[in-house]
Amino acid sequence: MSSLVLDGVGVALDGARILHDISLRAEPGSWLGVIGPNGAGKSTLLHAACGVVPFRGTITLGGDPVGALDRRTRATRIALVPQTPVVPPGMTVVDYVLLGRTPHRAALAPESRDDLDVVRGTIDQLDLTRFARRTLTSLSGGERQRAFLARALAQQSEIVLLDEPTVALDIGHQVDVLDLVDRLRHDLHLTIVTTLHDLTLAGRYPDTLAMLAEGRLVALGAPCDVLTAETIERHYGTPVRILHDEGGIVVVPVRRSEGP
Repeated sequence: MSSLVLDGVGVALDGARILHDISLRAEPGSWLGVIGPNGAGKSTLLHAACGVVPFRGTITLGGDPVGALDRRTRATRIALVPQTPVVPPGMTVVDYVLLGRTPHRAALAPESRDDLDVVRGTIDQLDLTRFARRTLTSLSGGERQRAFLARALAQQSEIVLLDEPTVALDIGHQVDVLDLVDRLRHDLHLTIVTTLHDLTLAGRYPDTLAMLAEGRLVALGAPCDVLTAETIERHYGTPVRILHDEGGIVVVPVRRSEGP
């Protein structure tokens, strides 16, 4: 299993500083959740981690600097599922998942028997077999999210980055997707990094939370240490109540007229 380590990472895009001196570590087999208000730099952090955007500082994958890896090798080490993946018109689930095998094939080479076996196994593992020949645009949001995850898993990367994997899903499908991610993490020995908007879900799934605000790391630790009413109000600008039950933390918004 591989770790993901960021040391003093900064990102500037179009002359604007997006991230400032971020140092984080996702241990092998762990789940790191990245939270923070809109515009905090969460998505940019994931894009920097897989070498999609330029950065200063150091990022290593299993001890190897990400910048020293060519694009194909990097894609076999780390996979990214963006918030809104590009879906070619008319593409079926099986053909989309097969795109995840691209880093394992020479340029213009046809898919091998091993590629097809990996794709079939991944589709079956994510309960997508009955949808394999359907187009992605014909699927529901939860089914489509599973297909996006299947493509990433077909890369056979040990580190998987998920940018808002529950966006636009109802609460039932949110839980289904995150339960699936957690099961795959254990079954396939993956290192998971997700950005999440829902703070209650963030308090129940990741092992560790990193809170960003205005491009800076403002809190890091166990969910119970990061998700405090004081920290959330300071950086999100709204009062909340924090409840605890056997499943973890519940973050309850409070109307400003009610008070804390």
